[in-house]
Order: sequence, then C-alpha cells, then structure tokens
Amino acid sequence: MRPPFTVLHDVLIVEDDVQLAESLSQRLRSVGHAVTLLTNGQAALRAVIEGDFDVIVLGLVLRGMDGLNVVRSLRDEGVTTPVIMMAAFADSAERIDGLEGGADDYMVKPIDIEELHARIKAVLRRRNWSTEGGGTIGTDDITVSPSRLRAWYRGVGLDLSVQEFRLLAQLVRNADSVLSRETLYETVWRNGSPPSSKVVDAHVSRIRRRMIEQVGVDPIVTVRGAGYMVRK
Repeated sequence: MRPPFTVLHDVLIVEDDVQLAESLSQRLRSVGHAVTLLTNGQAALRAVIEGDFDVIVLGLVLRGMDGLNVVRSLRDEGVTTPVIMMAAFADSAERIDGLEGGADDYMVKPIDIEELHARIKAVLRRRNWSTEGGGTIGTDDITVSPSRLRAWYRGVGLDLSVQEFRLLAQLVRNADSVLSRETLYETVWRNGSPPSSKVVDAHVSRIRRRMIEQVGVDPIVTVRGAGYMVRK
C-alpha cells in the first residue's frame, strides 16, 4: 500500500527474517517511504543494478548471497547507492568488514525504527553533501564537484564509490594539511562508531589504486604516524 502523501525515498529492504522485514517496511511506509522487500541476496544485487533505489537496508545473513558479498559486488559494479547494513551481533570485526566492503552505516538488531529512519536521512544527506553554491574545490591536479559527486585527476574522471569520493574530497578540501585517520573517519563516515584506522586505510588504498590505474600517479601523501594529505 502506497502512502497517501509524497514519497520521501525509494527504499530496498533485503532481509532473511520476513517478519522483521515486513515490520520495518510497514513503519517506513507509514512515514512516507516507498519500500521494496527481498530476501535473496542475488535477487537484490540484480534489482539494484537494474533499478533505481535511493537507499538499501541490507541484512547480513541472506539466501543466495550474504549481505557482505552483495555490498562488495555492488561497489565493484560501480553502484554508489547508500547501504545501511543490519546484523544480529555488534562484533567489531564484522562491522569493520561491512564498512570496508562499502557499507555506509551499520546497525545492530533489534532495529529501532526511529533510529533507522534517522540513519536513512543521514546517509542520504551525506550523499547530497555539497559546498556552498555547488561549486568545485581542487588542487593543481585534482578537481572535486561535491554537488555532482564527481572527481577528476589531471583531467581524468575518477571511478570512485561514494565513500571514496567523500574521503578524497575531505583531503582536497584540506590540501596541504595532514589529516589523521581518526579525523578522516569521524568527518567522512560520521556514523557514531569508534574511529577505525583500518577502514580509512582500506579506502585510501583503493583510491590510490584507482588513481594509479587511471592516471599512473598517486598524489596522496602518507605522513608516518600522523595521517594523510594531498598537496596544492
């Protein structure tokens, strides 16, 4: 049943627990979201690649393909739709795997619907993150358009995920300044989880690999014991 008012966002819920999925779906629809339910990871992967969802609420344990492999496959395909992962346990290694794999946020069951609604708004707000006036920021070699979620290095468009883009944009915005891993995690992820150096390092490594593959040069400087920077 569609809500009797303007749809806020198209939400895909992928969850093996049908009762939980239906409960979340009903509550999200009641506040104005359009919701699609799936229980199979492979079906979800196809649906996202072929469809146009605003946000994905993704369970970890699924039929066909687990949630971690779904989000990794989506990012490998270049799909940047925000993903909020759900799991039954607050295992830090599992949470790190999810975030490193490309998830934008992580929630532990039981899911509070008000918190989920708030997190959906937060990840979409971060996706639409922009500078005043929607202009570009840059260095001599790197140009970033926050309003378009696009970045170019020496004139070559970079193939980055949303999280990789936000991380690069933060470095460019603070060019010639060293940003610690903790600062980068807190300003780019902003999900309330304890700072994770491993997550930051993994994303920086992927950005560097993409830049080398596409341009042949890595402009990110590692300052041992301090963090990362790019030069103007």
